[in-house]
Amino acid sequence: MSSEGALVKTWEEHPMLKPRIEKVVVNLNVGKSGEPLEKANRVLKEITNQTPVKKKAKKSIRDFGIRQGEPIAVVVTLRKQKAIDFLKKVLPVVDNKVSKNSFDQRGNFSFGLKEHIEIPGVRYDPDIGIFGMDVCVSVNRPGQRIRVRRKEQKPIGPKHVLTPEESIAFIRQTLGVEIV
Repeated sequence: MSSEGALVKTWEEHPMLKPRIEKVVVNLNVGKSGEPLEKANRVLKEITNQTPVKKKAKKSIRDFGIRQGEPIAVVVTLRKQKAIDFLKKVLPVVDNKVSKNSFDQRGNFSFGLKEHIEIPGVRYDPDIGIFGMDVCVSVNRPGQRIRVRRKEQKPIGPKHVLTPEESIAFIRQTLGVEIV
């Protein structure tokens, strides 16, 4: 815990080093188009208050009856305060616990929900059914834009790259999540 305290002190002294939640991507994969996809679209719109985007299959898989170019999933990207509010609403479903293995080398993490009806405020509708979803959280520092901007792209210096340990400390502090 003392290393977390040192990190927090460093973030207060140097605000450009403090991590932030860049975006939250909510993916609801149905595996087929038509009525199930429309139901998933309604569910995601109700949960996030944002219009979902349909994603198409990259290749045909004959065994599953999926054709290339067929819409099979809906996705929503949340940023800024909407992302934080959504995480505060969804994390109690997984008991505010995230596995340490869920974090990648850049400090991003993901978790899944088996049933959308476990989210507080969402009612079960027998006409729609139950859907599971994946939640991917992208965490970075201010100044990451230089890597992706159109004009004069530059690599991020090794001292400014976010580590999983720093991301874990930030998520613990900001969202009160327990890392298992």
